[in-house]
Amino acid sequence: RFFPFHFILPFIVLATTMIHILFLHETGSNNPMGLNSNIDKIPFHPYFTFKDIVGFILMMMMLILLVLINPYMLGDPDNFIPANPLVTPIHIQPEWYFLFAYAILRSIPNKLGGVIALIFSIAIIAILPFYNLSKFRGIQFYPINKIMFWMLTTTMILLTWIGARPVENPYILIGQILTIIYF
Repeated sequence: RFFPFHFILPFIVLATTMIHILFLHETGSNNPMGLNSNIDKIPFHPYFTFKDIVGFILMMMMLILLVLINPYMLGDPDNFIPANPLVTPIHIQPEWYFLFAYAILRSIPNKLGGVIALIFSIAIIAILPFYNLSKFRGIQFYPINKIMFWMLTTTMILLTWIGARPVENPYILIGQILTIIYF
């Protein structure tokens, strides 16, 4: 259904990763005190180029080993059931990186409300990096933000777990509670 999206998303992730690495080595990384870090910068090439190439090669070797030795390890067994247009599948499950949004979609009984909540749940993740306008960069100086960050992280992990579960009684209530906590 979303083949173009699933096809182009890895290339988007790869491009943003390359841009991130380029800017990381050109402008330096964030420091918690917000001090000038020009002294600590070194040229991007050749030092970090070789380090990044070695890391990329090791990552690709592990991925190739995973794909060649056990290609179905990360797949969902329900995806291999032949399609039957006369029977609705018991449990439809998206890819793992959208399971949290799928759990939010399922937890709202109204279809339009569920779709709006799904869009807002993804929009929150997209807006959060641009929301921090504080003087200090790190969260160690903001204990309330630290608590909120770990609550968001835990809630997203639990929503991902709930999104992979079937639509049954205890999971529905847990998903609704986690949706309220997420927003």
